[in-house]
Amino acid sequence: MAEGLSKKLYGTDIYLQSAGVKSDLDIDGFAVSVCEEMGIELSRHRSRSFDEMEQWGDDLSSFDLIVALSPASQRRALELTRHSHLEVEYWPIMDPTGLGESREDRLVYYRQARDQIRAKLIERFGQGTTAS
Repeated sequence: MAEGLSKKLYGTDIYLQSAGVKSDLDIDGFAVSVCEEMGIELSRHRSRSFDEMEQWGDDLSSFDLIVALSPASQRRALELTRHSHLEVEYWPIMDPTGLGESREDRLVYYRQARDQIRAKLIERFGQGTTAS
């Protein structure tokens, strides 16, 4: 969601590469649904891990900032950047997976997480040129 939201808010003004601790799952259907509500296409997005980024040739030291959305991601980011001057921030975003009983209940939690990410992006980087 963070990558899709940042592209919606900032277009090409900010380059953001989304990654996590693991990549064994396709993008969550609930995340696709709540981002679609804002005109953000995520259905072709695929989760990537830090390890995959390195395997594909991404040099983490070429980034200015890593934003971790979970304690596990923060630990992994700090481990990977311990010998570089890369800034790591932790944003405590609610993890909506597994919350709610019905589909509509689950969508409520995913919307909350989406909105938390959007608010943190705006707080950190400003309104953006394509904000809606």
